[in-house]
Amino acid sequence: MDFLTKSEKVLEQLSNVEKKKLLLKRRIVRYLYFHGSKSAAEISKKLKSSIPTITTIINELITANVITEQGQGISSGGRRPILYGLQNNAFYILGIDISRLSTKMAILNSKLEIITPVESYSIKLKNYSNPIDEIYQHAINLIETSGIKPNSLIGIGIDMPGLVDSKSGTNYTYFNLKNSSIALSFQEKFKLPVFIENDAKIRALAEYRYGQAKNTKNTLIIHLGWNLGMGMIIHGKLLRGHSGFAGEFGHIPMIENGILCNCGKQGCLETVASGSALVRLAKEGLSTGKNSTLNNIIENGEELIPKTIINAANNGDQFAISIISKVGFELGKGIAILIQLLNPELIILGGRVAEANQYLLTPIEQALNHYSIPKLRNQTKIVISKLGVNANILGSVAMVIENIFEK
Repeated sequence: MDFLTKSEKVLEQLSNVEKKKLLLKRRIVRYLYFHGSKSAAEISKKLKSSIPTITTIINELITANVITEQGQGISSGGRRPILYGLQNNAFYILGIDISRLSTKMAILNSKLEIITPVESYSIKLKNYSNPIDEIYQHAINLIETSGIKPNSLIGIGIDMPGLVDSKSGTNYTYFNLKNSSIALSFQEKFKLPVFIENDAKIRALAEYRYGQAKNTKNTLIIHLGWNLGMGMIIHGKLLRGHSGFAGEFGHIPMIENGILCNCGKQGCLETVASGSALVRLAKEGLSTGKNSTLNNIIENGEELIPKTIINAANNGDQFAISIISKVGFELGKGIAILIQLLNPELIILGGRVAEANQYLLTPIEQALNHYSIPKLRNQTKIVISKLGVNANILGSVAMVIENIFEK
């Protein structure tokens, strides 16, 4: 597996022939990872390399236990072609999903199968905190108990909220590191390539590679957690912008003299269309005597969270349904702006608040009917994500694959 982990410095010492062969190996592995089993002819056509060259490389990868024959494809008139795909244990990647209140992590194999339990740890992010050592120790424990060979782990992908510059590996919102970036700090500990990205962009990458955005060119993925984030697939590429901060949808100013946002400005969309907005509306309503099953949560001393409110709505609680509708309508106003600016073919809603499904989608559609141009609105489909709670871990793994095999 050394051809996957050779450093740029080592690559520079190779001859042109050796370098081309190594890079072709990486491209074949990347193609099979994202597209599944393929024939030598299909690989040759996609990578624009001759069939004899591809066949030679495939045989070397079979000898190295990276790929294997996986049955036969459909005949186009002659013999049925042999299909090649990655071995289950060809390599492993550690995905780490850091959120405001907890950190989840899991190890996945080369077939995108989670081979360890998805472990969750109560690590709270605060401005200027530095939980790197704590996260690293949990990760080491997970690797040691997984039973995999340490040299079969090829990289680590990390997603987190905040203003993240993936090129420098820096988060300008969280982590107090004076002389190093987050990616470099983790890399020095793990002795492996480490890549970081904003959580909303990682979810967009997951949808593009494994979800409903696959095979689309212009899709917006909106993440509705405690905060409001967005990732954009534009012309088939994840849009990062000049400094890596593209997609700060939640911080569009929408309400004049509105509520103070976490970013320091007043009236951002996030203050009226997010999980935190949903909880605030619930508390405000309950404090004025609104009749709701959520009163029982407060009386029992339990913390009110978006999931609790959504569960109440799904059980017919009219107060919960009404505040989800308010959040959905405000979100719809923001989405109307996006549709008219970007004309996307698809918008995917993900995150805990998106689990409200029709209670959220209906008011969004009402807002779009009111605020967007019909011709544009009717050409954009809005759906709920199907990737589930581990979408960000999947996206973090995809980021490692793209970075290691792209170079």
